Order: sequence, then C-alpha cells, then structure tokens
Amino acid sequence: MNAIEIRDLLFSYKDNKPILKIPSLTIAKGDCVFLHGPSGSGKSTLLGQLSGVLDPSARQFDILGQSYLGMSGASRDRFRAVSIGYIFQVFNLVPFLNVEENIRLPEVFGRSKSAQYPNAEDELMDLSSKLGISALLKKPVLQLSIGQQQRVAAARALFGSPGLILADEPTSALDEDARISFLDLIFAQVAREKSTLVFVSHDKSLASRFSKTLSLPEINEVKSSHLVHGRTV
Repeated sequence: MNAIEIRDLLFSYKDNKPILKIPSLTIAKGDCVFLHGPSGSGKSTLLGQLSGVLDPSARQFDILGQSYLGMSGASRDRFRAVSIGYIFQVFNLVPFLNVEENIRLPEVFGRSKSAQYPNAEDELMDLSSKLGISALLKKPVLQLSIGQQQRVAAARALFGSPGLILADEPTSALDEDARISFLDLIFAQVAREKSTLVFVSHDKSLASRFSKTLSLPEINEVKSSHLVHGRTV
C-alpha cells in the first residue's frame, strides 16, 4: 500500500495564484523522503495538504489508505491525531501546558488512549530521554529555549507511533550533535514502526541519509516547466 497517493493537485490561496500544481505524487509506505526546494516553492503548503490542515484540492488524495476527499475538517483533525505526527516549522506548542502535557497531547485526541496504548508512560520517558528533555517534563514550554521547544515538538510528533511523520525544517534550531541525535532517533522510530517520513529541509547535506529525495520544483508545474512525475533525484 502507498502511504501517499495524489493525482491532479492544484492549490491556491485567496489571490487564486497557484502555489502547487502537481499532476502526480506517490510515496510508498515505509519510504523516508527528503523534500527540498527554494523558499516560496510551496514545501510547507504541501505538508499542510498532506496533514489535512489545509483543505485537499486534488482529483485523488489518499493518505495511509484514507481519502481526504469528502472528509470534513473535523474528521481530518481526528485522523491526523490518530495517524500523523507533524513537526511544525513554528512548533505549535500549547503555551499554557508544560512539556509533558504537550508531548502527550495525542492521547487527548485519541491516538494513544491508555486502553489502546498501555506503554504511553514508557514511551514518554524514552523519547524525552533520547531528545535530552527528560529533566524538563514539568517545566512550562514558554520557559524553554527555542532548541528545547523544537525537541518537545519532535517528541510530540513521534509519540504514539504514527503511520506518517511530516517534518518541516525540524533541525533548524539544533546544533550539529543534537541534529545527528535527532535524525538517529527519528530513523529508528520510523524503522521500528514501519512508518513513512516526509522531511523538509534546506540543508541538503542531510539528503544522503534518506531513501529518496524529491525536489519540489521538479514535481510542481508552478515552479518548473520541466515536470518529473514523483521521481527521485
């Protein structure tokens, strides 16, 4: 089964100027995809579409075997909570919650109810230890540094073993050692759970660690007259 299968994607914001025009995009289950492109090429917009944060705008839009077409916004929200881990570029941490409460938000929305996921406490401790934030679990997130907040956002996205992980510049605020540790953790998590990863970054030095690389200008007709249908480069 493909994790992502999209046909005839066309997306515009209010000015009706196309941001994305992708005839075909297919990503197999278990793939680790490095997605790159210049600023303004639509990378974050594409992740917003894949996560269901933005309304789907395609003839076919299947994520983990579920079609977004005809699915309400509330249904997409529930599906995202259960099946998708999203590391937002701006973190999207809840400011009035502490670190542990932010990491465990997926439980609140149904991904890891204790009856369904009895090892939530162990996973919380494992993730927080590997990301170097275990001493911060009771600390308000607004008291954290930017790098610490980014690691909290990463732990929340990985918590509950989602089938699809979307990462928008997840290492931008990390130093080199923390960046390597984070990549090691996310690849180990993906391999263990047979998840699919779509990882957006400007840092092309990371690309060699991924099984596939996609250049958004090459799959997006808006930015490139030479379209390559979902091929790896």
